[in-house]
Amino acid sequence: MDDNTHATSTIDFSTVLAAAVHDMKNSLFLLIQSIENLSQTLDPENEQARNQVASVHYEATRLNTNLVQILSLYRAELERLPITVDECFIKDLIEDIIGSNALYMEQKGIHIEVEINDDLSWYLDSELVFILVNDVIINAMRYGTSIIKISAESVDDYLALSIEDDGPGYPDSMLNKSHDELADFELSQGRTGLGLFFAKLIASAHSQHERYGSIELSNGGALGGSVFQVKIP
Repeated sequence: MDDNTHATSTIDFSTVLAAAVHDMKNSLFLLIQSIENLSQTLDPENEQARNQVASVHYEATRLNTNLVQILSLYRAELERLPITVDECFIKDLIEDIIGSNALYMEQKGIHIEVEINDDLSWYLDSELVFILVNDVIINAMRYGTSIIKISAESVDDYLALSIEDDGPGYPDSMLNKSHDELADFELSQGRTGLGLFFAKLIASAHSQHERYGSIELSNGGALGGSVFQVKIP
């Protein structure tokens, strides 16, 4: 096989893979809707069934996020991600994300505390930021105990959006990895690597006058657990 034939087969495989992922994502979306409809028919006193349905919904949502990430990375150029920027009211965006995770939150007894002014708006790609923040909230639901705090404000011409939980906090390995440059990421390290890479990719794709978005991971905060902050110029 010569080099040109090999290159062509690689491109074809990537295209087929992307089409398959897109199809899986559509099927998974329908599955998530069915799970939500099923949850409405369950006996409120059947705690075991409700827990099982909530867990399945949570895992399906995680899979859907992964598939969206893979599709977006396929469409992206190296260290660049095409974005569509428009004005977005941040509190509305966060409430949409909370609504998409309401089933699992309710079943696990997690309270969401939102500290965002109603009139706070920003120019950003709302679809990509939705995916980024949703992934962070899914992790917070998994590792948090009872409360998640979401706050946002304008700081030095950046939108600073933070998600905090009352869990055990990020492990040192994840804190260290959050400082890596995009080119240094090893996606073979699994979902954690992909999630962090994608968060950095989305943040850095937002730029304004030579200023770029960024993410920061830390422990502590108001709830004593993990703190994820994304800053968008």
